[in-house]
Amino acid sequence: MIKIEHLKKAYANVTPLEDVSVEIDEGDIISVIGPSGTGKSTLLRCINMLEKPTSGHIWVNGVDVTDPKCDLGKVRRKLGMVFQSFNLFGHMTVIENIMFAPMELLGWEKQKAYDEGMRLLRMVGLAEKALNYPDELSGGQKQRIAIARALAMDPEIILFDEPTSALDPTMVEEVQSVIRDLAKTGKTMMIVTHEMSFARAISNRVFYMDEGGIYEDGSPEQIFENPQRENTRRFIRRLKVLELEIESKDYDFRGAASEIDRYCSKNQIPWKTGARIRLAFEELVHNLLLPILEAPQIHTAIEYSEEEGAVMNVRWNGPEYDVFGQDRALELEVLSSTFTEQQYFYTDDREYPNRIILRIRKEKD
Repeated sequence: MIKIEHLKKAYANVTPLEDVSVEIDEGDIISVIGPSGTGKSTLLRCINMLEKPTSGHIWVNGVDVTDPKCDLGKVRRKLGMVFQSFNLFGHMTVIENIMFAPMELLGWEKQKAYDEGMRLLRMVGLAEKALNYPDELSGGQKQRIAIARALAMDPEIILFDEPTSALDPTMVEEVQSVIRDLAKTGKTMMIVTHEMSFARAISNRVFYMDEGGIYEDGSPEQIFENPQRENTRRFIRRLKVLELEIESKDYDFRGAASEIDRYCSKNQIPWKTGARIRLAFEELVHNLLLPILEAPQIHTAIEYSEEEGAVMNVRWNGPEYDVFGQDRALELEVLSSTFTEQQYFYTDDREYPNRIILRIRKEKD
């Protein structure tokens, strides 16, 4: 249905898509999620050739749309797109908006286009608005009209570019309801969305986009319940992350402590939780690890979300060394006051074979 090989899209100051290769099968309903600026909308616009790729190839139903000789008009007849900004013709009535493309591009008679347009309006629940103009409609109604207009060409593939992002929250559900009904028809769909519950409910595949491409591709169950990669996990769990690298015994301890203070303040971490994060860092990294490492390579990641609280993940170089198995009673007693759970691992990672995970006590603990 859609095949993408080594797609790259670069602008003057940013490259949202570095290297994307993926295949989308007939009937797939794919939600595209990820942080802002990671190329989600750019990917859809490249598929429809509204953005010309810098390099790479895209095949739609076996046709290479990146080939300069490609008849894009013919391809787009089976490739509908719904934009976040509606893009309705303001000087046309609702029914005229829907009738326009089939008459202009497919050569339909006016009556046939009208009948099909009214059928689609009934499908999206807006038949009574047929003679209204777009500026007489709410945002949710405009988007439902935009969906009906896309369907008028009977596309095999529909691309939705954040279809609810411009809507008042009270109107989001009415548009999502139409898309859910459409998903039952067997059409192939790609939906860029920030609505995680909607993405989980409607999709059979989810693309998480980051680092210039599709960072993780999986089922909704995998992506939302058991993400395999670090950035996906942080995004899904809405984690706020602070990372600190320590590569010398003479590192700037006060500077690191100040970074932790700013991180806690910026993310409104409760005072007691923040104090425990600082104390855990001081005892584990500064007092327990630095003294035993000749050439320290220590990576500390502090993660926080309102739902899960704070977790400190510390990795370091050197031979196997479980600090909790050492005779350091005072330091370990102080450290133990900061967390409720701890795990130690030793792996074959050449750079950071040692790893400790601490679940920091919450404010109420």
